Amino acid sequence: MNHLSSLQLKLLRDLWRLRAQAFAVAAVAMCGIASLVTMRGAYEALRLAQHGYYQQYRFADVFAGLRRAPAGITSAVRQIEGVADVQARVVFDAPLDVPGLEEPATGRLISLKPANQNDLNRVHLRAGRLPDPGSRHDILISEAFARANALQAGTVLQAVINGRRESLNVTGIAISPEYINEMRGSGFPDYRRFGVLWMDHEALGGLLDMREGCNDIVLTLSPGASEAQVIHQLDGLLEPFGGLGAYGREDQLSHQFISNELAQTNVSATVIPAIFLSVAAFLVHNVLLRLIALQRMQIGLLKSFGYSHGAIASHYMQFALITVATGSMAGIGLGSWLGHGLAHLYARFFHFPTLSFSLSASLVLTALIVSLLSALLGSGLAAHRVLRMTPAEAMRPESPLRYRQSHLESSALWRHLPLALRMVSRNLLRTPLKTSLTILGLSMSAALVIIGLFSFDALNEIIRFQYRVLQRDEISVTFNEEHSADTVHRLSRLPGVLRAEGFLSLPVKLRVQHREKRTAIIGLERGRQLRLTVDVQEHAIELPSEGLVSSRMLADLLQFRIGDSVEIHFLTGRRQKIEVPVRLILDEPIGAFAYMDLQAMSRMLHTAPAVNGAWLALDMTQAEVFYRTIKTLPVLASTSLREATLQSFLATVGENIRINNRVLVIFACVIAAGIIYNAARIALSEHATELASLRILGFTRAEVTVLLLTEQWLLTALAMPLGCLIGYGLAAGIAALLSQELFRIPLIVSGRTFLSATVVVILSALASSVSIWRRLQKLDLIAVLKTRE
Repeated sequence: MNHLSSLQLKLLRDLWRLRAQAFAVAAVAMCGIASLVTMRGAYEALRLAQHGYYQQYRFADVFAGLRRAPAGITSAVRQIEGVADVQARVVFDAPLDVPGLEEPATGRLISLKPANQNDLNRVHLRAGRLPDPGSRHDILISEAFARANALQAGTVLQAVINGRRESLNVTGIAISPEYINEMRGSGFPDYRRFGVLWMDHEALGGLLDMREGCNDIVLTLSPGASEAQVIHQLDGLLEPFGGLGAYGREDQLSHQFISNELAQTNVSATVIPAIFLSVAAFLVHNVLLRLIALQRMQIGLLKSFGYSHGAIASHYMQFALITVATGSMAGIGLGSWLGHGLAHLYARFFHFPTLSFSLSASLVLTALIVSLLSALLGSGLAAHRVLRMTPAEAMRPESPLRYRQSHLESSALWRHLPLALRMVSRNLLRTPLKTSLTILGLSMSAALVIIGLFSFDALNEIIRFQYRVLQRDEISVTFNEEHSADTVHRLSRLPGVLRAEGFLSLPVKLRVQHREKRTAIIGLERGRQLRLTVDVQEHAIELPSEGLVSSRMLADLLQFRIGDSVEIHFLTGRRQKIEVPVRLILDEPIGAFAYMDLQAMSRMLHTAPAVNGAWLALDMTQAEVFYRTIKTLPVLASTSLREATLQSFLATVGENIRINNRVLVIFACVIAAGIIYNAARIALSEHATELASLRILGFTRAEVTVLLLTEQWLLTALAMPLGCLIGYGLAAGIAALLSQELFRIPLIVSGRTFLSATVVVILSALASSVSIWRRLQKLDLIAVLKTRE
């Protein structure tokens, strides 16, 4: 202590005297830095794992499906300028009968070359061995599918392949960069009822009568090659073979899903910590302003003894730096711990050979720099007041405010207010700037809780709207090729089927001016009950008899409006190019699809009405019989159970989202408590002399306490509506930033969320009130009245 200067000793005394407020500021800074380290670290871990996996296992750049082509087509593909390597494959979706699973499942069979070393989209073996060359019974299965169904090497699955029932022996469990997240279409993953199966190339080709052919091509690009040019030439080459339209990595579903997650994590790692640390800067500013006001005379004495403006200003800034730095160091440790947990959660549904969280030096440096900027921002504005004070001015008490009667005081209502409320209101009205800043700080406590809970509301709304309003079926099935409506009629007569509705989903490229998007147009029957299209009031509406209906996401991507014309390039059949007007735009949360009336689509294509899938409503008392029946139907390519898919999502991805959001909500509650407690402590220090004077004049402890707490509760009540408004605005901004092509985040903030924010603020205010009440009981009247301001 002997080696410390006078200002350093004073700093230590100030930190000890204001330790409760300093702790509150440090806690807010800790939450901000912890959220930064957790989210930014998880983002870096996910990005590095993706990059390394793609590179090591040769993830393709371009993908193309087709009906059938000779295997020698690869020689022609290699001649396309910009193609580095190409591989022809056989890919087929087959219904599966999985041991222990009552419902039907779907397996995506992909041919695998025996060597596996030179393949594109190579598999990484987790357990077991590769299939024997030429074996039509050996398969690898994907890790997520194996885990969800407790499958292991030696398990036997039954599959319907090319109309024949085959027994498939599981030889190993694997993952592939092509299926980091196992999804068969836009929507939620269902790991239990959809899996990827790899079989020897020759064996699978033999089962599908494609021993010398292929129906899928993947390729990599040379450095500097134009993806668009390669895709254009590849489409022209594959068109005679029934090409379904090539697409780049950005449109590959698994890559798209993880890219969306990376984009959302990147946004969250920027926006959420920025909000938290802005609040920390605000609290630092308020604490230092009050400390400087209380120590005016000390500042004047220090200046008169020769201390420079810079030395005194830096003294107060050190208070902020020490407080925020303490919280930041704790935040880095907490963030690292949470980051390891988040990486573990990611590993549950993003399947990499390795995925681990690492607290890098650059991340620690970023966290420290950000916390330093937050402390400097909050303390710099407050320290500016020190620089403006002259010694003579500082040694005088602050000039009293000029009081005048407000409009409220001159109103008739004023006389009917209780005395305590009139005293508090008069004080608040005569310091409008200070009152406004206090209300703003308190409102941010509610706003932070709202943005923490908003994600739950958005997720619940997506589930409600997509799976309760739009989709009314129990199961959807897709056929292995187009069929007449008689097929749907035959499905409706299966045991347990109450209703069947067919649909026709065709791959297309939509073009508006220079903008292009590969998607699907779904032809829907009239009088549907199982797959609705609804207006903004959620009333079921029929599709227009002519023209295109689009989802809002697709309209935003291609930037068209109702009445604009869209060029449709069908990728099957005669591959017509037709221009149609947009008649309607629907707000749907999942996917970027287009719709047409089924009869109108048939007329436009000059074909007989056909379907390639159906939605079914079931009598669930007969579901077991129905499931056994459809497992053997050769006409089916895949099945999807609406409720099972939803429950699978809630048990995996949904649970991870909930855990992440719970952490953010806890952080928001801690920050809310810190804001409210600081506001209460500042109010106590500001009014200590007045309260002590009132006690000397005969006011009881209870009456003095009521006066102070009335002010706090009045400010809290005034802050709540503003906090709800700010929270709603922040939620709107976050929803816009987080919305991606696969999922559009709806702006839904429920009454329950507003109520929860209110409850958190009220509980924090109650806890602060108890703390203030205890301090008032210990108020030293003589010491307070001897203090000169």
